[in-house]
Amino acid sequence: MVKKVVVAVLFAALVFAGLAVYSDVSALRETARGFETGAFVFGLTLAAGNYLLRIGRWQYYLRLLGIRIPLGESSAVFLSSFVMSVTPGKVGEVFKSLLLYDAHKISFARTAPIVVAERLTDLIALVLLTAVGSLAFENGILVASVGAVLVGGLILVCSYRPLGEWCLRIAERLPVLGRLAPKLREAYDSLLEMTRPAPMLFGTAIAFVAWAMECGSLYVIVHGFQGASISWDGATFAYASSTILGAVAMMPGGLGVTEVTLTGVLHMIGGDAIPMPVATAATILVRIATLWFAVGIGVVALGVHRAMQARRPQAV
Repeated sequence: MVKKVVVAVLFAALVFAGLAVYSDVSALRETARGFETGAFVFGLTLAAGNYLLRIGRWQYYLRLLGIRIPLGESSAVFLSSFVMSVTPGKVGEVFKSLLLYDAHKISFARTAPIVVAERLTDLIALVLLTAVGSLAFENGILVASVGAVLVGGLILVCSYRPLGEWCLRIAERLPVLGRLAPKLREAYDSLLEMTRPAPMLFGTAIAFVAWAMECGSLYVIVHGFQGASISWDGATFAYASSTILGAVAMMPGGLGVTEVTLTGVLHMIGGDAIPMPVATAATILVRIATLWFAVGIGVVALGVHRAMQARRPQAV
């Protein structure tokens, strides 16, 4: 895990350096001098609000599956998974299922679908935010319509039982997956519980507000640069669309793809109001506030979780 994080940090440094060289290092340095640091603090606060909302969703999903974990411990487990945010597609966030198994012997197959439900509702929320943001641009209705179709397809695949049962029957006939069929069925049953209309609506609503706060982080950071401005719709479209592309690319934490996309979209949307040095600086600061801040929180939370487990009475 440590190696993965170190490699991701080094790769991120290379990406930031590449962006800096492309946008002119001296111009970037001059741009940074005029930045209002209060905007970055506000951006960090909005990112923290995202994490608090997602803790609430995690706790809700646990209760939905009949799993009772004290809020303090549950929050430490959830935040610990942020250490693995720099894994491809954030699949490493299933790390929290491993922590629950280690601490309480709760079946991995029972809790891992929570991660799938989280990623599903996050993706739906980001697609909706991209669609909402796109309405401010030419041909925005087309983008919004495609987004609506994509959301509908995702929900159908994950919540329509006959389709899921059909996939499971195929899996049972395959050499490797056949041995895992009972666990896959247990996982699918848990996923169905979380993709019923009420849990799906609740989880998506939480995700929508949470990710809107990170879009807000981009908005306030851009306005922290002298003379720079962007509309709320533009910031929402830029952040949500670049986050989706970073996830689809399956790069660790979306590294490289997200930064390049966000920088380009910011400059394209802002034009003269967001020159390339400002777009680059804003991208670097936003990624620190929304990705690397989370990784740092994850390191601290993992330490807290280990301390909690060390104080737990050992069975004789």
